[in-house]
Amino acid sequence: MNDSAGTGEGTKMDVQEAASIMQEARDRAGREFRLSHRASFIVWGLALLLGYGTMWLTVRGQRPFHGPSPAAFAAVTLLATGSAFAAITQARAESGVGGASALRRRIHSLSLVVGLGGMFALEGALSRAGASRAVIGVFEAAAPILVAGLFYLASSALWLDWPVSGLGIWLVAVAAAAAYAGPVGVWAVGALAGGLAFLLMAAVEPWLRRA
Repeated sequence: MNDSAGTGEGTKMDVQEAASIMQEARDRAGREFRLSHRASFIVWGLALLLGYGTMWLTVRGQRPFHGPSPAAFAAVTLLATGSAFAAITQARAESGVGGASALRRRIHSLSLVVGLGGMFALEGALSRAGASRAVIGVFEAAAPILVAGLFYLASSALWLDWPVSGLGIWLVAVAAAAAYAGPVGVWAVGALAGGLAFLLMAAVEPWLRRA
């Protein structure tokens, strides 16, 4: 009887140990195969910090406000487009050999490009409808941050990545709050509150992936 009891307890411990080992392996695999956004974090951070900072320097002190120079706005547009392609390139590099997971990543990255395209189309519609330069200036600065915030919120839902979810919520809040700073201040708020948040995420993401 003692031998039978000992065998039963041993079997129970073996099953518990096996379940614990399997759970640990699943957690480790989840951390290793979690999609990294570090490249897009860095590009978006530089786009906001340097690009928006430059835009703020070009519009501050304008009386009346007539908006940034075409060259400065083109530079920011290129940086935003570069961030989109950085996200797509990174997703392709990490998508493996193919399958449903790779397809989801491609569609998800494409959503950022579509969002930016829709944003520029809406800006053109506002201009055609007779919106003032101040209104268009606020939209030009706040809309890309809003698009990025929604993009990363979608990322967090897809990959169950809570730090990315926090970044998305923060960016949506920054876009809404920065719009109240006016056509000049919106660029400064976006540069600091948005750009530094991206660069901070790029710095801590390797640690978060190991945690």
